[in-house]
Amino acid sequence: MQAQILAPAAVLVVWSLIMLFWMAGVRLPALKKAGIDLGARPGGRGQDLEGAVEPRINWPAHNYSHLMEQPTVFYPTVVILAIMGAGAIDVTLAWVYVVLRIVHSIWQATVNKVPVRFLLFLVSSLALLTLAVRAAMATLFADPSALPV
Repeated sequence: MQAQILAPAAVLVVWSLIMLFWMAGVRLPALKKAGIDLGARPGGRGQDLEGAVEPRINWPAHNYSHLMEQPTVFYPTVVILAIMGAGAIDVTLAWVYVVLRIVHSIWQATVNKVPVRFLLFLVSSLALLTLAVRAAMATLFADPSALPV
């Protein structure tokens, strides 16, 4: 198995956790300032804060949610490539995807202008699509007789 292709996935996991703490670090003080008691109503969700706090407060939370969505396709894709034998282009594409997702996170959590955010998302999605196609090709066209017994 090739660790080089797994490194971008590990970095994206760490980044996702950084965004979790960023979200909490922004939201919790804002809730206190707004006088919102988290224990007042059972079953509350993050979406309940839309309109209850300034929109900018929710931007890191929106991004954290995004990091729990599309990257769920990225993780198994890089595992497939690690098992099947990733090439240098696969490793490069994985890093491109991760770097663009980190830039997307920072942009969405701070500036949040949609045209730039969409462009970052689009280009990262194209990198992921290419990785996914390469993973599919690696498995569909694998020669089982070449595998060790």
